[in-house]
Amino acid sequence: MSQFTVQPLLDTGTVRVRDVICSGECRHRSEEECTTATHLVFPYRGVFVRHVGRNDAVAEANQLLFFNEAETYQISHPVEGGDACLDLVVEEAQLLELVPKEQLRAGATPAFRRQRRRIDPRAQALVALLRHSLSRNVAETLEAETLALTLVRRSLGERTSHVAGASPGRQKLVDRAKLVLSSDLSRRWTLAEIAAEVGVSPVYLTQVFQQVEAMPLYRYHLRLRLARALDLLGRYDNLTTLGMDLGFSSHSHFSSAFRQVYGRTPAEFQRSIKPR
Repeated sequence: MSQFTVQPLLDTGTVRVRDVICSGECRHRSEEECTTATHLVFPYRGVFVRHVGRNDAVAEANQLLFFNEAETYQISHPVEGGDACLDLVVEEAQLLELVPKEQLRAGATPAFRRQRRRIDPRAQALVALLRHSLSRNVAETLEAETLALTLVRRSLGERTSHVAGASPGRQKLVDRAKLVLSSDLSRRWTLAEIAAEVGVSPVYLTQVFQQVEAMPLYRYHLRLRLARALDLLGRYDNLTTLGMDLGFSSHSHFSSAFRQVYGRTPAEFQRSIKPR
């Protein structure tokens, strides 16, 4: 039985969108794979690690992953639970219009220089809006295409995305911390607990994380939890229960944090993805 479930959501001459769910059975590195087109992959649930040669990238809901055409890679799932991603393929000429040239390698086909970029909360919300709207048949084709291209443009913008800059050793340290956080999003982690799991002091962990990701560790964790809320809003009728399940102390705490990051309350976002 395949560990993948693929749901086509949109396929036009401009963009193809799929919802890809992986059960995560492959805990260690998979066999080498490659794609026949360049894919932009937005994880929205769970976590996996993508290995390209000696370069590893932790894929979770704060990141956009680039799967370059004909570039071999391997996947592993060090954390149980599998993953789910929104997968976009943009027609080549349109992609070249959207991507800043400095982000691409020289060559005949579009290929990104780096494996990943960190996306901002607005891009996370667009991922959720696009996926929920298409899966519920809320968005018409023209609207969905526009949402998809807006998502790509925002996710590649210098002001609305971030490329981690650090030595390989510091990047690996930060990636280990991300895996710890992703192992239990609802847990109220302490800094000492995360540092102990990673094997460094709390002070050093906070300093390195801030240097690599340009944001505090606690805020990164909060965005992971809120991104999970975006994923689950279509399934929960009781938003208080959703907030409590994600480790928030109360509905008001959850609603306030959600609104501060995404610009609307969970209830307002939930209404936006309901059939009109």
